[in-house]
Amino acid sequence: MQFKEYLPWNETLGLSYQIGVDGLSILMLVLNSLLTWISIYSSSKETERPRLFYSLVLLVSGGVAGAFLAENLLLFFLFYELELIPFYLLISIWGGEKRAYAGIKFLIYTAVSGALILATFLGMVWLSGSTNFAFDAFSTENLSTAKQILLLAGIVLGFGIKIPLVPFHTWLPDAYVEASAPIAILLGGVLAKLGTYGLLRFGLGMFPDAWSIIAPTLAIWGAVSAIYGAVVAIAQKDIKRMVAYSSVGHMGYILLAGAASTPLALVGAVAQMFSHGIILAILFHLVGVVEAKVGTRELDKLNGLMSPIRGLPLISALLVLGGMASAGIPGLTGFIAEFIVFQGSFSAFPIPTILCVVASGLTAVYFVILLNRTCFGKLDNIAYYPKVLWAEKIPALILAAFIIFLGVQPTWLVRWSESTTTTMVAAIPALEKTVISEVALK
Repeated sequence: MQFKEYLPWNETLGLSYQIGVDGLSILMLVLNSLLTWISIYSSSKETERPRLFYSLVLLVSGGVAGAFLAENLLLFFLFYELELIPFYLLISIWGGEKRAYAGIKFLIYTAVSGALILATFLGMVWLSGSTNFAFDAFSTENLSTAKQILLLAGIVLGFGIKIPLVPFHTWLPDAYVEASAPIAILLGGVLAKLGTYGLLRFGLGMFPDAWSIIAPTLAIWGAVSAIYGAVVAIAQKDIKRMVAYSSVGHMGYILLAGAASTPLALVGAVAQMFSHGIILAILFHLVGVVEAKVGTRELDKLNGLMSPIRGLPLISALLVLGGMASAGIPGLTGFIAEFIVFQGSFSAFPIPTILCVVASGLTAVYFVILLNRTCFGKLDNIAYYPKVLWAEKIPALILAAFIIFLGVQPTWLVRWSESTTTTMVAAIPALEKTVISEVALK
């Protein structure tokens, strides 16, 4: 941990303001800051009640950043819950037609997630006999295997809802689709990463013994989520809902990498978290621009947007780039992250890894469907859509630059997390690492 700060807060509760940054959180902080700026910049100037809107966005950003920085269990939980009500209001006030339903559903699911996590944190401190909630004051050495698995189950379920993983994903399509494009960027690009970060930080990091026991189950769960998200995305007619379901599939790759727990897999997991964030952000932004100019998100009503007659050739080109990055085309950051995940996970869990590779192939299928029907195709009418201003193009151009640059220079993406992930792998039981090594040699 670097750049550490410590201030005593409530010693009776074991709560202190203790923050720091390491290789697991540094990229997440960069992602949060970048997407917060993108979200604010891309928001409409005609947004109603702008003071409340931007205050809530900044409150969300501060809560997420605090959660990534916290080194105290209770402090993490406070920051983790800080973004709950602001996100609910951002969906319910500035969302689509079914925003009230989507907001309540999001609120209920994430409240259950928070309750599970708080109960687990309290159980961790109580069962270990500690009086302090600081990360470095907690140890699982004195806990039986059964207790460790029980506590780890609470962490996996709590953060699994936040990610979300199948079958806890049902809040995601409604929240992502009904939220405005800037808020969907924060939901998919930042909020979901709190779930994967929590799994790695508290699951793998604090319960390495129990993690190695349930790792095969987690790997299968990740593969199922990846396949399910890709298959359901293929069936969608709403392009925003299609992008939302693609997020479910890509989160499965991160769970697979965490389950494998090899040095390469964990580096890939962190890289996938960052890459997925910027790819999802560019897709949601572009879908928002298309909806604003064309007036629909339905695949059956969109065609020929690449034609200059439509007035959206650059937006369509960037949408093609975003789809290629999500599908893992070489030369783009999505490929680098997925390749490292699959390469690092195959030695530990070959079958789930192959299933995730298949899911990656299915990603190309639904994005080809999306791009073929929206950007290309015969023009059924001569419709002139409003001109896309440069101010509306800039966020996508900046994200596209990140996607291309990090695809060409991946060391800028992976080098930050190597030392931290290597330390995390070193805590995994020696027997488990020996088995993984033997499988790799064979």
